[in-house]
Amino acid sequence: MWDVYEHRKVTRKISRLPQEVLKRYEKWKDILEVSGPGGLRLIKGFRDEALRGEWKGHRSSRLNQQYRVIYKIEKDKLFVLVMELTPHVYKRK
Repeated sequence: MWDVYEHRKVTRKISRLPQEVLKRYEKWKDILEVSGPGGLRLIKGFRDEALRGEWKGHRSSRLNQQYRVIYKIEKDKLFVLVMELTPHVYKRK
């Protein structure tokens, strides 16, 4: 059993999410709590992947074509910290 913790920025953003993204996020959390990160990798729709660059050490899952959830797994404990829930921007900085 995994524990999912949300950064306080994420808890503020949840109320402004579109309804379909909110439902998908709740389903994502349920899967993660029951079967952990391995369960997310089995569902191809989430496209769970490791990140590079400034987000190295974090992972990303797709909630829909636009929205992503960025999270970090703590190795020594069975918990996941959700860092960001954001619409993905495709333009380069």
